[in-house]
Amino acid sequence: MAMDKKAIKSVLGDLPLTAEIFWLLRQSGKPPVGGYSAERLQEALPAWVSQAEAARREPSGRRVLVFSMLRYWVEQTAMTSLALAALGHDVTLAYLPYAHWKKPVNRFDLRRQDLYLRDILKPLAPLVKAVSLLDAPDGDDLPDELSAQLDAAAYRDTQYSLLNEEVDRGSDLYRMRYGRDERHARVMLAYLRKHRPDAIILPNGSILEFGITFKVARFLDIPVATYEFGEQSERMWLAQNADVMRQDTGDMWAARKDVPLSEAEWKRVKDFFATRQGGGLWENFARRWQGTPSQGGEKARADLGLDSRSLVLLPANVLGDSLTLGRQLFSESMTEWLARTIRFFETRSDIQLVIRVHPGEALSWGPSVYDILSGKFPALPENIHLLPADAKVNTYDLVNAADVGLVFTTTVGMEMAMSGLPVIVTGQTHYRGKGFTLDPDAWDEYFGTLEKVLASPKDYRPSREQVEAAWTYAYRFFFEYPQPFPWHVQHFWDDESRWPMEKVLSEEGLSKFEKTFGYLAGEPMDWKISTADPR
Repeated sequence: MAMDKKAIKSVLGDLPLTAEIFWLLRQSGKPPVGGYSAERLQEALPAWVSQAEAARREPSGRRVLVFSMLRYWVEQTAMTSLALAALGHDVTLAYLPYAHWKKPVNRFDLRRQDLYLRDILKPLAPLVKAVSLLDAPDGDDLPDELSAQLDAAAYRDTQYSLLNEEVDRGSDLYRMRYGRDERHARVMLAYLRKHRPDAIILPNGSILEFGITFKVARFLDIPVATYEFGEQSERMWLAQNADVMRQDTGDMWAARKDVPLSEAEWKRVKDFFATRQGGGLWENFARRWQGTPSQGGEKARADLGLDSRSLVLLPANVLGDSLTLGRQLFSESMTEWLARTIRFFETRSDIQLVIRVHPGEALSWGPSVYDILSGKFPALPENIHLLPADAKVNTYDLVNAADVGLVFTTTVGMEMAMSGLPVIVTGQTHYRGKGFTLDPDAWDEYFGTLEKVLASPKDYRPSREQVEAAWTYAYRFFFEYPQPFPWHVQHFWDDESRWPMEKVLSEEGLSKFEKTFGYLAGEPMDWKISTADPR
């Protein structure tokens, strides 16, 4: 009977007006099974619109398209779109009604979810045009430049969905992601050619339909801002005409690297890292970086049974994180780099290697780096120590005990350089190439650099000037690279309560956030201006 019902829905999903009739007769106002509820958004929208209308400025003439999907992003982008409209922009919120990105949804339920969302978003109409892209017409065959990117996009989406770098292109999930990405690329290409905006704003820009929208925007040479959120409240990462998850800090560093830190800034960054290393919470950061208090490098050595041989620390990234995926330079993936590095150290019994699996993986549902490496290397030699995510050891104690650091993209690599360690960086991370790390570009160069550093770690330690540059860069990255913004997607409703629309659009709110709204809408970013909160 379940299969019959599924088959009936599959047929009804492609018949005109079936979902609309069902909506009117049976379901009006309720989210369908398999969709998501937007009751909080429905309750809040009228007040948001009223407050935005009260503060509305004269039209700027700038046409802005915001793209969104998934419940939490629809909530966050709806409020962001209203704020941009209140600031004078002509805003369109284009969205997809998907509740999921990694499992198929039959067309009948999807069309009902679409009708539900259309109803929810109707109050936006005085200020923001809400457009569903579910049944938007697609275009002709994709240009080669776009179609050539579909395989990599679907592969990364599959990696992200499974939290695993090693995936099967023959899987149902890969095929589903490829089909959705291809369809969305056609729709966005046709839509943007017909309704070409002056600027596009979208979350992430790296994965799923967000990533496809970014690729189409760049193909059409339409200015696009991508944004995401890290661990800080009232802050966002923002990039213009770039994938924000790449965290390209080049322009910021060029503008700010020669500006010396003030005494107050030095104190702030030192206090921050002292708290970070000790496992405490600091200011507006919402995450503890360590679950185990610091007990010192010697205690860590003793607890792990390490001896006087040189120690190499390799802190791994979280698998499947969009800050990790696609960041390889000469390896096929972080996993391949880890495996080849272990094989190298299997032949170097004179050196101890500690691989510290990221503590954040203890909260992840996907496969762990520990499990993957344990499967590949069931019997490691005594000089190689593989620590699971929940190991009762403070990573920064290991930093203090280490002689050399090896990293893919983790920020711990920057912190090891700040501690005066030679650090070899093998992935595309934001601090690579900033002058205080060793940055090989090929396997031969990597292993050659590793051999030289292991022969005499002291000779490759960063100079005093390089250590100071690392500390300066850390201040810029944590306090100036993120832009002020009121509504973090992960705790959106708490932020909405703290920063209601009328407060954000008030003199107080605009003094804090207006520049960021301007950057989202296409105003060129000015990195010469510090965005750090005064303390």
